[in-house]
Amino acid sequence: MSEANPELQSEVARLIVDALNLDIKPEAIQPEARLYGEGMGLDSIDILEVALAVSKRFGFQLRTDNADNVRIFNSLRSLTEHIAAARTK
Repeated sequence: MSEANPELQSEVARLIVDALNLDIKPEAIQPEARLYGEGMGLDSIDILEVALAVSKRFGFQLRTDNADNVRIFNSLRSLTEHIAAARTK
């Protein structure tokens, strides 16, 4: 697996914090910490909000029926790597 771009990872962390109005600093999100459930404690509605924000910011659709969503939204690092590979802007 490729190493995530540190600048993009920081941007994605800020996007998550802003989209969900979290009361934490973006740099407090650990790259390998689970986003869903245990870890950051995000629920399915939170993940949908993040997916919408990612779609708007990076110009590609994250579909709810994608079988890879569990992997994509596993951690900040996995989400960043997916964005780096799929983004159009």
